[in-house]
Amino acid sequence: QVQLVESGGGLVQAGGSLRLSCAANGRTLNRYNMGWFRQAPGKERDFVAAINWNGDNTYYADSVKGRFTISRDNTKNTVYLQMSSLKPQETAVYYCAARIFAGLRSEQKEYNYWGQGTQVTVSS
Repeated sequence: QVQLVESGGGLVQAGGSLRLSCAANGRTLNRYNMGWFRQAPGKERDFVAAINWNGDNTYYADSVKGRFTISRDNTKNTVYLQMSSLKPQETAVYYCAARIFAGLRSEQKEYNYWGQGTQVTVSS
């Protein structure tokens, strides 16, 4: 079983940038397709981005295309989410997730392991 730990969240002004990291303990990440999700207060958890096992294929929610970049460094067992031009409505807890099966997916149920999340707050 893989344990995922997110970091890099914090408070940022609207229009600013943050880079989130997701590190794995217990197993290497290079066998997993990875995703980022976010959950705003009182709302459902939404898909943000996904990346395949070797990083050569990515998939984004329409709302973040052109502003967010998902990447990974398998030598460091870490997945990243670079976020720019952040908006106040993107304030949420951001989660990374690992999927053991092939293919990039946007549905929560397609992911097998989850981290505890990191808070991102975007002030106006």
